[in-house]
Amino acid sequence: MTLPPRRSLHDSGSPFHRQWRQLDEWLRQHRSFWQPAPFMDPEPAWTRDLPGMQQWLEQLDERACARYEDDPGALVAALEEWLPGLVDRERLIAVPDWRSDAEASLAFTLPETRATDMPGRKRLQSGAFAAALAPLQVPVLDWCCGKGHLARTLAPHCPGPVTGLEWNAGLVADGNRLATRFGDAVTLRCEDVMVADPGWPDRVHGVALHACGDLHRKLMRDAVARTQPRVSFSPCCYHLTGALPYRPLSSLVSGDPGRLELESNDLRLAVQETVTAPARVRAQTALVSQWRLAFDGLQRQVRRVNEYLPLPSHPKHLVNEGFAAFCRWAARQKGIELPGNVSLEEWLDHGARRLQEVRQQELVRHLFRRPMELWLVLDYAIYLEEAGYEVRLGTFCDRELTPRNLLLDATRGGN
Repeated sequence: MTLPPRRSLHDSGSPFHRQWRQLDEWLRQHRSFWQPAPFMDPEPAWTRDLPGMQQWLEQLDERACARYEDDPGALVAALEEWLPGLVDRERLIAVPDWRSDAEASLAFTLPETRATDMPGRKRLQSGAFAAALAPLQVPVLDWCCGKGHLARTLAPHCPGPVTGLEWNAGLVADGNRLATRFGDAVTLRCEDVMVADPGWPDRVHGVALHACGDLHRKLMRDAVARTQPRVSFSPCCYHLTGALPYRPLSSLVSGDPGRLELESNDLRLAVQETVTAPARVRAQTALVSQWRLAFDGLQRQVRRVNEYLPLPSHPKHLVNEGFAAFCRWAARQKGIELPGNVSLEEWLDHGARRLQEVRQQELVRHLFRRPMELWLVLDYAIYLEEAGYEVRLGTFCDRELTPRNLLLDATRGGN
């Protein structure tokens, strides 16, 4: 397949490129505050370089940490004494707001009576996504569609039938049953979109709501290769990629000799915000984090090596079996023999103290989550511009509905 010619933006004054360059420089200047992960490194270098800031963080209790996590602007104001460069953060991450008012967004949201098997947040996210894309002018292809919730949301507003591609046959079958039941002009097909040719229809508008990592990158590449008239997506899970160090898509970014070089942990930073997680899930996550930090301290002592050992994802049943079972599992994973007289209660206390330290120190790191995400998404926007698309980038819903609320919308040929 012959790719369309790339359009040079070096002299175009692309706003996306200007914003990306400013973000790249800012992130490089502040690298020492976002690259070390306090979960792995108990004493990031900045805690010694800026003892006043470290002392201020140490006095924050759990309620204060929660308040600053929810209000990055207040945290920036509090830390500017030590990090004056933070004053540029809001300007650097500014993008247009495409959120519709409640009444307009509701007009594009599936009624609850038709939203069978559709989680409430997904229903509202899909409605807000659809409202931001209106009007739809060509048939739609829902990429990585699951049960087709987004496809069914878009169908009443689409000038032609909606096709969905999904690799899980069970989800495809369920989605087609739902479409038939409610009379939606939606057909889901069982396709692995990561293969060379996943079977695109001709001339469609490719969409994806929270396609992960290489899945949304493949959507862009395929749309460009087929010169599709429109592609619109909200990206997620940037770290899920088979190519590390991370490879930017655009010629301008990949060809910049001084740009950031990003590894998996850097990419994970962009998706660490969890404002939508239920309280029960957050409590369970905190418990397991305490266990992992407790075991980290224990393994450093047992091995007499002061370094972090990453653990794989734990079996879910361990949450109900307690810390001792978790330690036995973790030790087996790393080939460590634990002493018989180890005091698990003392290490649990150590884990609790470390968890509070991590939460305090991560406040600084988390100020760079959105800048890192936008660094990545601006590269996507530049890539699509280079391919001849007119590109819009903005937010389609409140961050309380989903922190992954960025939407890229690219059109060509007047569509």
